Amino acid sequence: MRRLITAVTLLAGLFPLAAANELVPTGTLRATYIGQNPVQAFIDPTTKEVRGPGAEITRALAQKLGVPFTIKGAQGVPGVIDSVKKGEADIGFVAYDPVRAVDVDFSQTYSLAQNTYLVPESSPLRSVDDMDKAGQRIGVGERDAGDFFLTRTLKNATLTRNPGGNLEVAVRLLNAREIEAYAANRQRLTELVAKTPGFRIVTGNFYGVEQAVIVRKGNTTLLEAIDTFLDEARSSGLIAGSIARAGLSGVDVAPPRDQQKR
Repeated sequence: MRRLITAVTLLAGLFPLAAANELVPTGTLRATYIGQNPVQAFIDPTTKEVRGPGAEITRALAQKLGVPFTIKGAQGVPGVIDSVKKGEADIGFVAYDPVRAVDVDFSQTYSLAQNTYLVPESSPLRSVDDMDKAGQRIGVGERDAGDFFLTRTLKNATLTRNPGGNLEVAVRLLNAREIEAYAANRQRLTELVAKTPGFRIVTGNFYGVEQAVIVRKGNTTLLEAIDTFLDEARSSGLIAGSIARAGLSGVDVAPPRDQQKR
C-alpha cells in the first residue's frame, strides 16, 4: 500500500525529486520500442525525431516525474525485453503475452493494435474467417504477439514463422506461393500495400494485440506509477491523440483498466 500511495502522490506532482530518485535512478527515463513497429513508435523521416504513442507516453511520463528522457528503437521484441532486463532501459514498449510476462512485468494495456492478413490480389481468400483451413499455410513474424495467438488458436492451418518479421520476406514467401497469407498488424500491412502493388488486406481482424509498457521483473513501484499515469493518459485523451497524430490505422484506445481481461 505504501508503494501505491507513493506512486500516486508523486505523479500528482508532489516531491518530484524523490520521484526521480526512486523511480528513475539514473536521472533520465530511458525507453525502448520495437524499431520496426510503427504502432509503438517510429522515426519521423523529416525531423528524425521519434514519434508515435510510445514517444508521447514516454515524454509525458518524464514530464510528470520531472526528468529528461531518451527513447530509441531496439531489434525486435527480444531487443526491447533484453534492454529492460539488463537495466539498459527503464521501460519498454511491447505487446503483452503471458509467455513474455515470465521475463518482465507488464502495465495495463494502453492500446489495441488490430492484426489481420495480407494476401495476393488474386487470392480467393477474402476475410479472416477464410484462414483456418486444412492445407492452408500462414506466415507470421516469429515470436510476434500474432504468432503466440495463432499458435494457441489455429486448429487446421499451419504456421510458417518468419524470424525478425521482415515484411520483404513475407512478400517473397507470398510471391513464391510458399504461403497463402501473412499475418501482421494492420498498420504495417497498410503501409506495405500502399507501396507494393499486387497485394491486399482481407476483411476483418483476428486479434487486437495488447500494447503495454514493460518494466524489470519485480519493479512494482515504477509499474504502479505507470499504471496510474496510463489511467490519466486515457482520460485526458493523450493516448487517443497520439494514435491520431501518428496516423495509425487499425489501432484503438484500450478500455479502462477495470474492463481489461488477462
